[in-house]
Amino acid sequence: MTAAACEISGLSAIADRFDHVLLDQWGTLHDGRAVFPAAHDCVLKLRAAGKHIVVLSNSGKRATANAERLARLGLPRSSYDGILTSGEVTWTGLRDRARAPFTDCGNACFLITRGNDGSLIEGLDLALVTDTRDADFILLGGLDDELAEPDLWRERFRQAAARRVPMICANPDLMMFGATGLVPAPGTLARAYEWLGGPVSFVGKPYQPIFAAALEQLGDVDPHRVLMIGDSLDHDVAGARAMGLQSLLLADGVHRTTLAGAPDLAAATRKLAASASRMPNWTMPRLGW
Repeated sequence: MTAAACEISGLSAIADRFDHVLLDQWGTLHDGRAVFPAAHDCVLKLRAAGKHIVVLSNSGKRATANAERLARLGLPRSSYDGILTSGEVTWTGLRDRARAPFTDCGNACFLITRGNDGSLIEGLDLALVTDTRDADFILLGGLDDELAEPDLWRERFRQAAARRVPMICANPDLMMFGATGLVPAPGTLARAYEWLGGPVSFVGKPYQPIFAAALEQLGDVDPHRVLMIGDSLDHDVAGARAMGLQSLLLADGVHRTTLAGAPDLAAATRKLAASASRMPNWTMPRLGW
């Protein structure tokens, strides 16, 4: 395997190293407004090269909603093989109740989502409550920009944490792109709940369940022939390394302040990663062939 954090100019340089690709969504394929033209071209060339592609996202929304959004942004569903979100893994877990943290979280749910989206619990046998004092568990799937600051939730969370109400966080991302730039994402709010003493279970990258589900969707393939592409050391790279996958970090994403424009991108990436558990195999400014 290649030395850690080697800079490449395009995926074609390493195309013989992998058969399957897991593609992050935000910051990798699009910026929330449109799919990056170079990323769109790269996806088409990956398919033409016979690579299998699954979009792997920490979105707290269901997979179908994300596929529809991608199509609106310029990447039709026919361009890739599958899509898996942490919201989809969470929904499936709550439906099946087959493994922790879903087996005994109860049914009275205090739901936090972006834009009051209810798809995360659609078709599930749950009772929605509007007060954390009535909740068996808190389900955190998304955040509106204006409610992203953890201090806004402190009192409600303090009361819930005192009762040891479990939280399931369906989007572990720490930061997200808002209208004014980077703002706290659901993962940061979940960490704040932990700091208050509340128990939290995370679903999504970098945690094992979403990667295991992605490998299953690919057909239980050899992990060493799978490339994870994303813009987060903490989520995309760390999760991939823990599962034995290869990884490519894109600099012009959540780490752009530190990495974008670095004269030696590979060296800057190695310095930022700081440990083997967060070290990508390769790095490049943005997705391209």
